[in-house]
Amino acid sequence: MYVVDPMAWPKLVLLIAIVVTLIYFFEMGLRKWLKVEKRTFFSYNHVNDKHKKLDWTIRISFLIILLIGGGINLGRDPLEWLWFLEPWFLLIVLIVTTETARAFMEWKYDENRKAFVVTLCQLVFTLLLILTVLKTDFFWML
Repeated sequence: MYVVDPMAWPKLVLLIAIVVTLIYFFEMGLRKWLKVEKRTFFSYNHVNDKHKKLDWTIRISFLIILLIGGGINLGRDPLEWLWFLEPWFLLIVLIVTTETARAFMEWKYDENRKAFVVTLCQLVFTLLLILTVLKTDFFWML
């Protein structure tokens, strides 16, 4: 019989709060250090119309890949699922792709040339933090 940890949800909420706080303060410190204006939270701060079209093309493409990949994996034995079609992997690829496109557009078209440095540093920091959380079993909370 599987025993459920009664502290599982509070631990998850604590972990998410810690990760979000670390990412927020890293970005805030980097933006102050490089003198780059702050982006608003949960918005589509597109650099220009070309960036907006590229961003939406990437998002729609990944949604289609997610649906097709989910259908392919559901048709297979759960022990033989293709890891590169798993939602967690596709989400990481989506984040890397959209943030890399943002950094390129900021480098090429933004008035403040340091904005792309903040985007790339934040992307690397976020990926390292996610990798650390996963490799340490959620900071040994599991």
